[in-house]
This record gives sequence, structure tokens and C-alpha cells, in this order.
Amino acid sequence: MSEPSPRLASAALSAYTPWPTARPHTERELARLLALLEDCGFRGGSVALGHGRDAASKAAATAFADAWHRSGGLLAAVVDWPEDAASWLRQARRLTRPEPDAWVVAAASAGWVQLSRRLRHSTDWDPCRTFGFAAAGDSRLVTAAGPGVLDGMRGATADGRVWTVRRGWVVESDGG
Repeated sequence: MSEPSPRLASAALSAYTPWPTARPHTERELARLLALLEDCGFRGGSVALGHGRDAASKAAATAFADAWHRSGGLLAAVVDWPEDAASWLRQARRLTRPEPDAWVVAAASAGWVQLSRRLRHSTDWDPCRTFGFAAAGDSRLVTAAGPGVLDGMRGATADGRVWTVRRGWVVESDGG
């Protein structure tokens, strides 16, 4: 018997609505995200960059890619995904096959919930090596993804603070 799909049914996702749309990133958010990667020892390393297909997520991904290249970092992969898909397995494999040092996510909540579940259940992805823009630090997203799926992931808020997922909670602080 095969393992059940980690895909959440529409009814399960609707329990957390309305899902916020991805907002344009800020310069403080981008700067903090780059600093977090450096503080965690990933400066100059390879990053797999994943993003949703909405305009704000694409713009944030482009800004990150440009800044990461300027800092001497390498992009192992750049992968986008739809808010709704049959399984997200193809995108999950594309993000993890190059075996990057870290992952960076710029996405609206609903698509990232589904992809993160697929990553956790079907690949060697590690949320502790994953960093996100502000939209990925939504507590509804963490709850919908399920126990342990996003624990250890961290990122930057729009005002340049740090968020971290700890035991199912999104905790914000001033520092890394």
C-alpha cells in the first residue's frame, strides 16, 4: 500500500482562510534575510530559491537572487510553483536535487503550505536550513502545514525583525 499524499484537501485549507496574499518585500526584510543566511554560515554557499507565481513573490525572488549573486553566493536552483497543483512533487524534487546548502522561500501562504508538506514528506529537505520572506512566517501557515513540518525555519519580517518556527509557533525577535 502506498503512502498517502501529503496534499491538504481544500476543506482543510479553508479552515485557515482568508489566506493573505504575498505583499511586496521591503529593503529591511531583504537585508535581514541576507544577514540571517550569513549569520548561519551560508554566505557564498549554494541556495535553492523557491517562489510562488504571484507578482510580489516573483519580485522578492528576483531581488534576493540579485543580492545573493552580488554577495558571491550561488543559486543551485530557482523553482516556482502554483498556488494549486496535483501534488507539488516535481517542484519539491527540483528544489532538493541540487543538494543546496540552504533554501530561500518567497511565496504566498496557501501554495507554500502544500509545497512544504510535500518537501517534508517526500524529500530530504530540512526546514532548519530554510529561510523565508515575511509571508512564510504566518502562524496559520505553520498550523496548516502540520506538526514538525516547518519547525526550525526562520525568516525576516517586513520591518526587519526575525521570525522562527519553534514547536509549531512563530516567534518574533529583534535578532537572529
